Amino acid sequence: MKKLYVLALFTVLFGILIGCGKNEASDNGKDANDQTGEKTVTLKIGASSTPHAEILEFIKPTLEKEGIELDINVINDGIQTNEQTANGELDANYFQHTPYLEQTNKDSGLNLVKVVGVHIEPFGVYSKKIKSINELPKGAKIAIPKDPVNFSRALQLFDANGIIELNKPSSGINTSKNYTIQDIKKNDKQLQFIPVDGPLLVRALDDVEAAAINTNYALEAGLKPKKDALIIEGDQSPYVNILVARPDNKDSDVIQKLAKALTSPEVKKFIEDKYDGAVVPAF
Repeated sequence: MKKLYVLALFTVLFGILIGCGKNEASDNGKDANDQTGEKTVTLKIGASSTPHAEILEFIKPTLEKEGIELDINVINDGIQTNEQTANGELDANYFQHTPYLEQTNKDSGLNLVKVVGVHIEPFGVYSKKIKSINELPKGAKIAIPKDPVNFSRALQLFDANGIIELNKPSSGINTSKNYTIQDIKKNDKQLQFIPVDGPLLVRALDDVEAAAINTNYALEAGLKPKKDALIIEGDQSPYVNILVARPDNKDSDVIQKLAKALTSPEVKKFIEDKYDGAVVPAF
């Protein structure tokens, strides 16, 4: 009798467990059905916080309607970001111009490619100590970006404004060349050009007479390039900021939809309205 009671109890408990298992399976099945309604593809993008990530945030709702979710990763190391794009940790990136990409590909042995040009950030020189570039004292210290491409770009800006003179062909600046200190043939004020990591240039303003600062870092610091820069590139700068991907995914449907969204009339208006000339559409 006792054995029959135990057996009956075991049967009841087993039935309850099976029932729970069925309920749990049903619940999981329902979740799966919910998730298979409309397929969403996630694109992981590395971008500078300003203006790149802001522009990506603006187009997020548009891409969501097309089944694309943007996972925007704000970055502060360009070389690392390109390496992460090359090895697949990121699907694409949006923070750099073509000469910077070409230099990184060469130095790091990468093979990243331009997908589309989006905007130009005219490059400027700023100061906390002087109000005009003509006030630069003899021997002034000037902080400029450390990487070869933007170092050259800064020297070109000083040359274009008659502050120094570079050795260059009679036809003018060779934008494919990276100019160095050795290319300065005239420097009447004996300016000292000090290489500084890009993200630290704003902080360097406390220690130097002036600094050449990329517009994304200037905007992050609350500077207004068109108003605050002592000198600034024109809107026709060749340094167009680009969407970058790998050869194996640049022509994919999702990357091309991202490229189309970044160069839409809506984005053009957003850039013009938000940045007041500090960022210029390149399409």
